[in-house]
Amino acid sequence: MRNAREFNFDGLVGPSHNYAGLSFGNVASFNNVRSASNPRQAALQGLAKMRALASRGFAQGLLPPQARPNFRLLRRIGFTGTDADVLARAYRESPVILACAYSASPMWTANAATVSPSADTLDARVHFTAANLNNKLHRAEEHVQTTRTLRALFANAERFVVHDPLPSTPAFGDEGAANHTRFASAHGAAGVEFFVYGRVEFDPSAPAPTKYPARQTLEASQAVARLHALDAARTVFASQNPDVIDQGVFHNDVIAVGNGNVLFYHEQAFADEVSTLESLRRALGTTGTDLRAVRVDTGVVPVADAVASYLFNSQLLSKPDGGMALVVPHECRETPTVTRYLEQLVASGGPIDELIEFDLRQSMRNGGGPACLRLRVVLTDDEAAAMHQGVLMTEDLYARLVPWVERHYRDRVEPKDLADPQLAIECAAALEELERILGLPGLYDLS
Repeated sequence: MRNAREFNFDGLVGPSHNYAGLSFGNVASFNNVRSASNPRQAALQGLAKMRALASRGFAQGLLPPQARPNFRLLRRIGFTGTDADVLARAYRESPVILACAYSASPMWTANAATVSPSADTLDARVHFTAANLNNKLHRAEEHVQTTRTLRALFANAERFVVHDPLPSTPAFGDEGAANHTRFASAHGAAGVEFFVYGRVEFDPSAPAPTKYPARQTLEASQAVARLHALDAARTVFASQNPDVIDQGVFHNDVIAVGNGNVLFYHEQAFADEVSTLESLRRALGTTGTDLRAVRVDTGVVPVADAVASYLFNSQLLSKPDGGMALVVPHECRETPTVTRYLEQLVASGGPIDELIEFDLRQSMRNGGGPACLRLRVVLTDDEAAAMHQGVLMTEDLYARLVPWVERHYRDRVEPKDLADPQLAIECAAALEELERILGLPGLYDLS
């Protein structure tokens, strides 16, 4: 077993952060449609979280925002003329499509890709597959920049492989690490990779939701496992409970989270709870590790309260000094059932012995909690040294990014502001400077 650490790469919130309610099936996003957002506050809240965790000794990086608005999308569907003309006509004829082109959803990097560490892969390299996110227009083109970004950060071909995304067709709907968890005795040890899917494309008899879309297919999860050359004995596929998808659990990370050998989950998370746990225990047994399942009963925390508070969309982290911390949003304190449960959890003597709480209100109102904001990447010391260092959170980087946000980000964006050509100019100027701050010239194609 090699020495390795888990790096959490949080999405840096972009200057176009707005509430358009584009994600059908995401209750929080839909409930805040067309309300005013505060991009500056959103970015500063995210940076404060990254800094605080880095100061505690957790390995912390960031993934930069993507260029917005997406003029290529708008021009490809018939909006022509100058940039100002394109924005004005799109706002007049289809404000929803304009909102899609302005979406800041890449901030939720749990959807950026699926990552398998070198301890799990046949060629002993770290594998990334950018998620195609083809279920939603506002996210369906993210994979282009995500792949470009990952290849800029992890450019050493001897240590990293960044695959192209899966074909953008319903059969291979892939939402990335939001439906993927890794279990292992230690970050550097061989582990079990756990894929959760919402539907099966080629089996109409398989369980599926009836109200909200299931965004991850079994076929996509299997394809990623093949691309990453995972050991079949240490790979588990499980069906998400379709009933909870219809209650707003649009990804598995809204109802379950894992770390080390611990699975923290709601009793209604999986279509077949018993079989899922048995499969995980059997797979972990091949590594000499026992699964520790922390189950939350419906009678203690109803699904609606779990969704409202994002109890399970929390980060579960191995602390540098031992034990595990659960990183939760303030909303957990505002839901009585969840508050009572968390008090009992940390006092229980179980594996989760600390709560770390953050104000992520701007992200939460758009449907993303602490777990949505981060992509987990396990790296050995040599691999960490081989990646681009400019995105690792340090006091110096934090001190440069805060004034950058304050210079370039508005403190209020309403739907009508998306038609303002000046907002597009401000977004481009922000990213041009960010390339210099992060040491990533040419990261964006801003032509």
